[in-house]
Amino acid sequence: MRWKIIFFIFYGFSFISYGQYCTNGGPTATADSNVESVLLLGDVGSINLPNACPAVTGVEDLTTNQSTSLSAGSSYNLIVQFGTCGGNYAGYGEAWIDFNGDAIFDFSESIGTWQGTPPTAISTMTFTVPVGTTNGITRLRVMQREGNTTLPLDPCATFSWGSVMDFGIDIIGGIDCSGYSGDDINDAIVVNSLPYLDSNDNSYCYSNQNYVYASPDIYYRLIPEPNVASINASTCGSSFDTFISAVTPSGNVIAFNDDGLNCGSSSQIMFNVLSYDTIFIIVEGWGSEMGNFVLNINSSLVGIENLINSKVLISPNPASDYIQIQGFEGDVQILDIFGKVVAIKKYLATEKLLLQDLTSGVYFVHMQTGTNSLSRKIIIRH
Repeated sequence: MRWKIIFFIFYGFSFISYGQYCTNGGPTATADSNVESVLLLGDVGSINLPNACPAVTGVEDLTTNQSTSLSAGSSYNLIVQFGTCGGNYAGYGEAWIDFNGDAIFDFSESIGTWQGTPPTAISTMTFTVPVGTTNGITRLRVMQREGNTTLPLDPCATFSWGSVMDFGIDIIGGIDCSGYSGDDINDAIVVNSLPYLDSNDNSYCYSNQNYVYASPDIYYRLIPEPNVASINASTCGSSFDTFISAVTPSGNVIAFNDDGLNCGSSSQIMFNVLSYDTIFIIVEGWGSEMGNFVLNINSSLVGIENLINSKVLISPNPASDYIQIQGFEGDVQILDIFGKVVAIKKYLATEKLLLQDLTSGVYFVHMQTGTNSLSRKIIIRH
C-alpha cells in the first residue's frame, strides 16, 4: 500500500519550489502573554530586543534589524524573558534555529523550551551550532503561547494569545555551498551525455525543494538526444533509502519509485522520452533520510538498426530556424507530439526546411517517397 500513499502525496505536493517560512501563524490578539525580551550575543553583532511590548499579532519579522552571526561548532546562550504585556497567564515557550536553511523549523532544530506563569526567571537556552551546518542566512524563531497546549510547540501554529518573533542568523565557519549545484530546478546538475554516473551526498548543501518528503533533494536536468526512446535511472548501491522521480519543467510527474525491484531500498524508474524535450530527475530520501547515493542513467535508442543502415540524416538537430535532410527527396510532413500535421512540404535535395512558424518543442519528421516511409524525431529550440 505504500506506493499508493506515495502517489497521492506526490501529486498533491510535487514541484513546490523555493520553500518559504511559515509566516501566517502566530497570535490573533495583542493582550497579555508575550515575549518581553531577547538577547543573543553572536560573533559579529547581536540580537538585543530589550522591550517587546506593546505586543503585535501574527509573526513579527525582525530579521532585518535584529541579526547576528554564529560559527559552526561554537556554543551560545539565547536569553529570553517569557512574560506578558498585560495579565499573567500560564503558557509555554520554545525557540528554534533553522540550521539546515530549508525554511522549516524542524523538531531537531529546537534549542530550548519554557513553561510557567509570568512573572518567571529569565530563561537561558544554551545551544551548539552543528559542525556540518552550511554557511548562509537563516532564522531564529522565538514563540510564547498562552493557554492549554503542550510541548513541543508547533512553530507554524495560529493561536489567540502570545507572540512569535523571527530574527536573522548568519552562519559562518561551516560548509561553503557556493560551488554546489542541483538544489532546485533552476540550478539543476546538467546530464551532458548517456550513460551517466554520479556519486553525490544530499546531507549538506541541499534543501527540500520537492516536498514529497522532508529529505533534501538534488535535481538533474536531462535533454534527450533525438534517437533516445526511453530512460532507465536508478540509485542502486546507495547508502540510504532513496526516492527517485522524473518530472517535466512544468512539474508534471513522468515516473517515480521508492524501492526498486532489483536493489532493495534503492530506487529505479524507466520511462518513455519521445514526447519530452527536457526532463528533471530528482533524487531524495524516504522520509527524512539522507547520505551518499549513486545515480545511474542509461538510455534505449529508437530503431538503432534502421538508423545505422539508413543514409537519411537530419541536421541540425536540435534545430532553431531550419533543418536539412540529407539522402532524401520527396514528401515531408512535420507532426507534433499529438500526431497532428503542422507542416507539409515537397522536399528537394540541399533545400532548407524552414521552422520559424513552429514553437519550441518535440516534433516528428515523416518522409514519404513512393512506397517507402521514414520518421525521425527532431527538437526545435528558438
